[in-house]
Amino acid sequence: MSGPLRLVIFDVDGTLVDSQGDIVASMTAAFEDADLPVPTRPKILSIVGLSLDVAMSRLAPDGDTDRMVRAYKDSYAALRVSKGAASSPLYPGARAALEQIAALDHVLLGVATGKSKRGLDGLIEAHGLEGMFVTRQVADFHPSKPHPAMIETALAEIGVLAQHAVMIGDTSYDMDMAANAGVTGIGVTWGYHPRTRLSAAYHIIDSFDALPTTLNDIWREHP
Repeated sequence: MSGPLRLVIFDVDGTLVDSQGDIVASMTAAFEDADLPVPTRPKILSIVGLSLDVAMSRLAPDGDTDRMVRAYKDSYAALRVSKGAASSPLYPGARAALEQIAALDHVLLGVATGKSKRGLDGLIEAHGLEGMFVTRQVADFHPSKPHPAMIETALAEIGVLAQHAVMIGDTSYDMDMAANAGVTGIGVTWGYHPRTRLSAAYHIIDSFDALPTTLNDIWREHP
């Protein structure tokens, strides 16, 4: 394709990879370490996408957030080491979609995630995705979603205008962040928030197969 430089930004957990097993296991470990009752699986998955300290404080307002975050991170890192790529498998069609989009002229890929830098780097290495994303925005350096800082920094790093960028994610936090940054939000239905919570999305897709066509439709609307 030709035209302006464009940036396609992906959320990670619940969008590119299905990490719910390790997220629930690590949150369980954190609550058990703090001797607190473990939230239900749906409650845990409802906060995926938020930065970990914010998520933890929502789940356990009276807990020791710093201690619980450390326990969570230790558990998650141990699971990643023991299980490798199987810790957070790519969703069906994810790799093919990434490769197809990355091959387009004037299109770059990025990530905006509630993960830590350590967590994201480990996941990218495990799946052999080094070099795929030209910008990686993580929770270590930004306010939690839905604050627009991650997207705004990605745009500034690459030199892309907001109207030429899209944000792809599975949660309301992703879609609200996109709206706050003035970029087009594409919600996906295979992740951790139901379709009803993706009301801020400009488009909603049900499989990675639909993504290239959706992007082309958006780019025709925003030449």
